Amino acid sequence: LDGAVGETIELNEVLMVGGAEVKIGTPLLPEAKVTARIVEQGKDKKILVFRSRRRKNFRKKNGHRQPLTRLQITGIEA
Repeated sequence: LDGAVGETIELNEVLMVGGAEVKIGTPLLPEAKVTARIVEQGKDKKILVFRSRRRKNFRKKNGHRQPLTRLQITGIEA
């Protein structure tokens, strides 16, 4: 997610809200929103992608690191 560490963001696409009464969206709940604070921005562990073609001496090795955002949920409104 875009944003700096410590920034507060609002998530409007909520599928389900639990509690005393459970609300399930079809597919989303239009009135629900979640507020969260960005705790950390970083990257996941590297995965290696290796491609080869048999009998052609073709080998290609790539790596990929998925960007990650760690959130702390501060409020849920349904």
